[in-house]
Amino acid sequence: MGKNEFLTPKAIANRIKAKGLQKLRWYCQMCQKQCRDENGFKCHCMSESHQRQMQIFGQNPDRIVEGYSEEFEELFLEHMKRSHRSSRIQATVVYNEYIADRHHVHMNSTRWATLTEFVKHLGRTGKCKVEETPKGWFITYIDRDSETLFKEKQKNKRLRADIVEEEKQEREIRRQIEKAEQLMPLTKGEEAEKEKGEPLPLSKPDNGKIAFA
Repeated sequence: MGKNEFLTPKAIANRIKAKGLQKLRWYCQMCQKQCRDENGFKCHCMSESHQRQMQIFGQNPDRIVEGYSEEFEELFLEHMKRSHRSSRIQATVVYNEYIADRHHVHMNSTRWATLTEFVKHLGRTGKCKVEETPKGWFITYIDRDSETLFKEKQKNKRLRADIVEEEKQEREIRRQIEKAEQLMPLTKGEEAEKEKGEPLPLSKPDNGKIAFA
């Protein structure tokens, strides 16, 4: 190998390819290895290390696929929360931003075959608001943290309002009871008891001495 082969156009192109994203179908999620072309991918699939990983996969494929699906969804939503928290944005734009990291969990290792299926899943589970338009699928991240805080605040506000209303009703009831007691006429027994309990009036005779009547 010559000294200047590192700077040849072919070498530079190979380094650019190695740094950038390659085709999805040439990526092995189990081995986390990206192959440059179909021939390289076939060679990798016949390698001993890949065969060992496939034996592990064959022992519990459903669990492994579900694990990749959960990780893919979690990282996708984390990117939405960080970059497009309150924006309505096209799903393909978010996906292209997400896969910019060459070490991301690839969709072909999840239970979703297409981006459309994944977007519909986000809508069904209430994680995003999804909308199908002539220009494609648009998604809006639902901020559960803010929504929870808002609901809690509204709940506390309703509780305080209920307490104030109950106290107001109790004061009104007491006022009505007192007013009714004042307007209620006395019975004969109550009048006799009132007269019996009153002190006798004093009378003053002509001789100037005070005597009881």
